[in-house]
Amino acid sequence: MSLIKNNNPTQTKSWKELDQHFNEIKEQSLIDLFKKESNRLAYLSFDEGNFYFDFSKNHLTKKTLSLFASLANEMGLIEAKKTLFEGQKINKTEDRAVLHTALRNLKNKPIILDGESLMPLVFAELYKMKDFSTKLREGQHLGYTSKRIENIVNIGIGGSDLGPKMVCEALKPYWVKGITPHFISNVDASHIDPLLQKLNPETTLFIIASKTFTTQETMTNAMTARNWFIKHASEKEIAKHFVAVSTNSQKVSEFGIDLQNMFKFWDWVGGRYSLWSSIGLSIVCTIGYDHFIDLLKGAEKMDEHFLNSPLESNAPTLMAFIGIWYNNFFKTQTQAILPYDQRLAYFSKYLQQADMESNGKSTDRNGDKIKYETGQIIWGEPGTNGQHAFYQLIHQGTKIIPCDFIAAALPAHNKTDHHDKLVANFIAQTEALMKGKDILTIKSELGQKNISNEEIKALLPFKVFEGNRPTSTLLMDKLTPENLGSLIALYEHKIFVQGFIWNVFSFDQWGVELGKQLADNILTEIKTGDLQESHDFSTQKIIKKYLSHKNKF
Repeated sequence: MSLIKNNNPTQTKSWKELDQHFNEIKEQSLIDLFKKESNRLAYLSFDEGNFYFDFSKNHLTKKTLSLFASLANEMGLIEAKKTLFEGQKINKTEDRAVLHTALRNLKNKPIILDGESLMPLVFAELYKMKDFSTKLREGQHLGYTSKRIENIVNIGIGGSDLGPKMVCEALKPYWVKGITPHFISNVDASHIDPLLQKLNPETTLFIIASKTFTTQETMTNAMTARNWFIKHASEKEIAKHFVAVSTNSQKVSEFGIDLQNMFKFWDWVGGRYSLWSSIGLSIVCTIGYDHFIDLLKGAEKMDEHFLNSPLESNAPTLMAFIGIWYNNFFKTQTQAILPYDQRLAYFSKYLQQADMESNGKSTDRNGDKIKYETGQIIWGEPGTNGQHAFYQLIHQGTKIIPCDFIAAALPAHNKTDHHDKLVANFIAQTEALMKGKDILTIKSELGQKNISNEEIKALLPFKVFEGNRPTSTLLMDKLTPENLGSLIALYEHKIFVQGFIWNVFSFDQWGVELGKQLADNILTEIKTGDLQESHDFSTQKIIKKYLSHKNKF
């Protein structure tokens, strides 16, 4: 079955009505909308479990939401959600199902793919991860000199790195005592070398995360780690210090890893959605199995919310609509993710890959060239650091940048003064972006500073804040494993809805392949010195320049 109707959204009746509605609403400020709709909070904010969502500071009305609901129905969103959870092969270009939701199906609802029941496979890997992490934590899995493992190095790239790294950093208060995780991804040796210099091979475990066990960056780093290790120990000891997350048992065995320590995942798990799988082994080893299960529970709760909640209180769907509204009608192009929690330092980067690799497409599901905007440029930085970096552009620049502000009401520390100031900034920024500061207020402030009218007149244009900048607010009670799971799944489903409405295949990533192929060819030329004439003049020159510098040393 295809992914529903393969519509061009811009040709639907609802999209055309949205376009007309946009022309009616685009000149109205957020302040005007609040004045006209004193009850905006009643339908643009709601509680969902441990989360409070406030979408009222966006250029939306009830009519906007009604039109998007019509668009969703016209496109067939409800049926599309079912195809995702039921395991239909919606990744058409690779003929694969998309079932990361099965990885957190803790209620064990039956899921059948190609005649095979998937949940026994999922739970078997979970139990294997539990067993391994327990032995590590309790000192049953020891290094080659019988010392306890103290450092875990996850070697992967893309989703095999960003997901586990983001989660481990976010859940630092839950780390198992005595174990420290590290993450290596970049093929640049400047990433791995300084870490190896600090590690003790007797107490270090490497997790090599590569589905094919052939990924160039990952396997280059893995071999560097292997060579470093066997300088101190024999090759037969590799089995105690290296484990694999892969599907390629032959390559894993050739590397020297005991196949008992090979953890599986499946082709229906996409890399950027894989932290819930055995790719999350580094998470399990770092925070413990029970907390990993809590992470899955949180995601499962958001899955159920996404499937079952009505549109008017369905957080992922509303966030998707808001993103489309700004991207396609206001032509904003970018979205900032601004977590006011240092533990979420990697969250924006994680979403950058999840979103941009999913929906950065220019071909629709029919194979036709797309003539409307898809995807958003996702970026961000934790507050309050961002306030002293790029908020100037958000407040007074010529670009409108919709922002998601995320915070936890309760901190993981006891420094109340720090947290009160953090949250005060979190709240103040959304108010400031909406309200701005007008000329009369600025005149009044400057008039109290005993400066001349001429100086006031000169300063006024620079001090005006136009406001009317849109924000969405997500406040959770506390950043726990369960809440983090819900937060990640929230954005996963937002990405799905947007990709579906934009009529793209969100779960392939052919755009990364060409660069890899060309890099392999150029690497051969660099190693042999035999340059091919197929390159353009610019590329030929750069290769020659590199070789000339390289050959000097």
